[in-house]
Amino acid sequence: MNQQSTTRAYALKVPKKQGEKAIRLTISLGLLDKRLKIIKENGSLLVPLVQKPSSRHVEKIRKVLDSFEIVIQSFITQIKHTESALDIAADHLPQHLLASFPRAVDFVGEIAIVEIPSELTEYRNFVGEAILKAHKNVRTVLAKSSAVGGVCRLREYEVIAGLPDMETIHREHGCRYLVDLSKVYFSPRLSHEHLRVASQVKEKEIVVDMFAGVGPFSVLIAKICSEVKVYAVDVNPDAVMHLEKNIIVNGVLGKVTPILGDIRKIVHEKLRGTADRVIMNLPESAVKYVDVACEALKPEGGTVHYYEFAEGLNAVEAAKNHLTEAVSRTRRTIRRFSSARIVREVAPYKWQVALDANIR
Repeated sequence: MNQQSTTRAYALKVPKKQGEKAIRLTISLGLLDKRLKIIKENGSLLVPLVQKPSSRHVEKIRKVLDSFEIVIQSFITQIKHTESALDIAADHLPQHLLASFPRAVDFVGEIAIVEIPSELTEYRNFVGEAILKAHKNVRTVLAKSSAVGGVCRLREYEVIAGLPDMETIHREHGCRYLVDLSKVYFSPRLSHEHLRVASQVKEKEIVVDMFAGVGPFSVLIAKICSEVKVYAVDVNPDAVMHLEKNIIVNGVLGKVTPILGDIRKIVHEKLRGTADRVIMNLPESAVKYVDVACEALKPEGGTVHYYEFAEGLNAVEAAKNHLTEAVSRTRRTIRRFSSARIVREVAPYKWQVALDANIR
């Protein structure tokens, strides 16, 4: 619900043709009042300011803008009042259950995913409807009904509100990914990791994405780098089908090569000794494939991005030890860890750990 009111404030008045430049300038000076609406009036633009510009501000404005005035103007302000899903659910849930209402919601495109506590099972549809009403861009709400499992790392879901459709388009870092959650694995919680890893890739590198899924690492790397070759491998035919479409949609055809098959066999037969960089996003069992990653690396070595679910108070050190031991069995060694960090907590005293290892 939006309420409008009027506020008088200082304004920077400029000809419309200088409007964009004026807005950028007020932002850089910390003067733009974002609560107020910019006014277009008789060939001029009035940009609302948070305060009267100082002499120093005026001097900087004069250097950028050919013509301007500092005036006092009435602006429309919008105050947005939005109800949270919990606020909406409070009308339907018993008071003693409100503390159990799920706070964490994952958004994949137009789909919201929640974990329903056992005490809210019979109210799960109320929870779903509340999330649907609170988030206008959501058309489907799913409840997790199983853990991630199987070779294809799939999870079962129950539709608790909205349309019974698990296919959507997820947008992340300027890329679009076609995702069908009933057929492929996808985690929006790894958004930062996708960008962190992709930002490290250098031009002309060859990258092997060992468990590529629908391509959130591979496609982004190819988007960022103009000259790169990414081999994106997955054992799930549905994931590779979506990956192929995502390659086309994002304009990285020719830079990302999708490959369907078992990574151990694919590397041994096609990708042995080719990679400058290997991505191992299979935290449940990546340690079992360290020998494959080392086989994929060029003889002189390269970088491995390794993910593991590690437990205990020293989860990062535990993951480091597991990777170090596994690498040593391949007659390679780790030069150094350029990064070692906890990505997220997945259960009490259990974390997803990300290691960037330079291996020779």
